[in-house]
Amino acid sequence: MKIRKFILITLAFLCLLNLNVFSQKTEKYKLKKVVIDAGHGGKDPGAIGKKAQEKEICLAIALKLGYYIETYIEGVEVIYTRKTDDFIELHERANIANDNNADLFISIHVNSTEGNTAYGTSTYVMGLHKSDDQMEVAKTENSVILQEADYKKKYSGFDPDSPETYIILNLYQNAYFDQSVILAEKVQTQFEKRAGRKNGGVRQAGLLVLWQTTMPSVLIETGFISNKKEEDFLITTYGQEIIASAIFRAFRDYKNEVELKNNEYDIVINKENKQKKNIEKEEKVVKKDEDKNNNVKKNEKRSNNIEYKVQIKSSTTKVALDASEFKNIENIEEIIIDGVYKYTVGSTSDFDKILEKQSEIRKKIPGAFVIAFKNGKKVTIKEARAD
Repeated sequence: MKIRKFILITLAFLCLLNLNVFSQKTEKYKLKKVVIDAGHGGKDPGAIGKKAQEKEICLAIALKLGYYIETYIEGVEVIYTRKTDDFIELHERANIANDNNADLFISIHVNSTEGNTAYGTSTYVMGLHKSDDQMEVAKTENSVILQEADYKKKYSGFDPDSPETYIILNLYQNAYFDQSVILAEKVQTQFEKRAGRKNGGVRQAGLLVLWQTTMPSVLIETGFISNKKEEDFLITTYGQEIIASAIFRAFRDYKNEVELKNNEYDIVINKENKQKKNIEKEEKVVKKDEDKNNNVKKNEKRSNNIEYKVQIKSSTTKVALDASEFKNIENIEEIIIDGVYKYTVGSTSDFDKILEKQSEIRKKIPGAFVIAFKNGKKVTIKEARAD
């Protein structure tokens, strides 16, 4: 019953989220608010190293990142989930972002393993884990809810140790997945090229802190406190400034890119609306004979066609169709939407058939999911199903 309740709440929230995404697309976009979340805090120390605790490093980096944004970027409000050593429940961190109508959510963390040799940075987005170590990160971060009163009620029966509930969380990756990946890639690029840190890549995991955020969201693992060399770097003011400045540059580049893309989108939409009005005006004064009416009806029928595909990858850079990650997958199609390369397989108007295709592809690429198009334009699954 708890799992069923969790599924129903997740699906209901996702439907509202998708409607919100679509309704905002035609509005001129400006990134005005960012929530910076310093992981752990208070009675929750997070990972513990030889010289420091995760909560201390997270807070120091978060405050520096916020300072850089407030100082060097005009028109952006920085909101912190915590500015002191306080315990903030995971759901409340998302609530802070949602209640403030934030445009971006950045959660700062420090990684840890049982050994002392692992090192490097990685940035997580909400999605289905693809390896055991990603699953372990999710379990570690989500286990914080065990310190919360009535956590089963607050998280709809979510069990940090249950594989089934992590699969359910994968339903959320569609809404802001692409935007989150774009930011995550920029963060990792800055870590590697400007901060000189090992690039652990962009990863997916079912992280509760990202679960109910209604905006692009990332969780950044800034290094391994279990590695002596990295801990020594992360506890210094210099190290924290290097990490914070790398995230700041990624944020700045992301802001510039998404604002430019959305402005270009508005120009296209306005142009299309103007052309549509002109066409409608012309149709009122042009007499149509029976043949023309038949042709128009046929064209309208074709224009309302729905097409489903299975998306297997999204990237800001072009990926070769014969890349090793696409091994044993045939008939891959490359689509460019708002400057993002999307790679898909399958094409059908039958929703049941595309679900079968998704199940087949997920045996090779677990994170694959269904996307929909109407008249050649990407729409939500809800809109496609409504037709």
